Amino acid sequence: MPNVTISLPEPLKEFVESEMAVRGYGNVSEYFRSLLREAQVKARETRLEELLLEGLASGEEIPLDSRFWKDLRGEAMSMIEERKKRKRRK
Repeated sequence: MPNVTISLPEPLKEFVESEMAVRGYGNVSEYFRSLLREAQVKARETRLEELLLEGLASGEEIPLDSRFWKDLRGEAMSMIEERKKRKRRK
């Protein structure tokens, strides 16, 4: 796995160490990977919201058939499960 090196001022380093202790991370890499995964989820959710708003603004009719509701429910359940996982990690 490739390495990435970052420099932190002392107050941020102390914050990271505190968060690691409070949240139970074994090392700095685990902590930062967790932050990056959370950022990825947030970016996907933001993109989905943008696409939904774009679709609504387009004025096109959305077929509200059983397939639409099934797909929407599946996406919502996936988002709920992801949020539950994030809460358990904290």
